[in-house]
Amino acid sequence: MAVIARASLAEMKQHLGSAPELPPFLCLRAPETGLVMVRGRVGGSGAIFNLGEMTVTRCSIRDAEGRIGHAYIAGRDKNAAELAARLDAVLQDPAQFHIFHSAVVEPLAERQRDMQATEARKAAATTVEFFNLKAMRS
Repeated sequence: MAVIARASLAEMKQHLGSAPELPPFLCLRAPETGLVMVRGRVGGSGAIFNLGEMTVTRCSIRDAEGRIGHAYIAGRDKNAAELAARLDAVLQDPAQFHIFHSAVVEPLAERQRDMQATEARKAAATTVEFFNLKAMRS
C-alpha cells in the first residue's frame, strides 16, 4: 500500500490498463480530506517533536466480493484515494493478488525506485567533503 499511496491517479490508471477491470464497489467512508500532525525525532532516535501538519485524504470501500479496502494518501486527490482503496480491496484476494501486483504495484515500485535513485545522484553531485590539513613541524 505504501507504493500505491505514493503514486498519482494518472500513474495508477496507466498501469490498470493492463489489468482486469476492478469489481464494482460501495463507499463505506467517502473520500474526505483532513490534516494529520507529522512528527519527527531529533537525529532519528532522539526526542520527538511536532514537525507540522500535512493534508491527507482517506477513503474506505467494500467491493462486490465483500472485501474492504482502505487508503490514506498525501494531498487532496479524492479520486486517487478511492482508487487506492479499491486496489487495497482487490489485492486481498489471493486469486487476483499476483495479477494486480505484477500489473500495478511492481511497475509503480520500479518507477519510484528509479526516481529515488535519480534524486540521490543529484544530491550526491552537490556533496561537499571537508577535510583538515594539519601542518607538520620539523
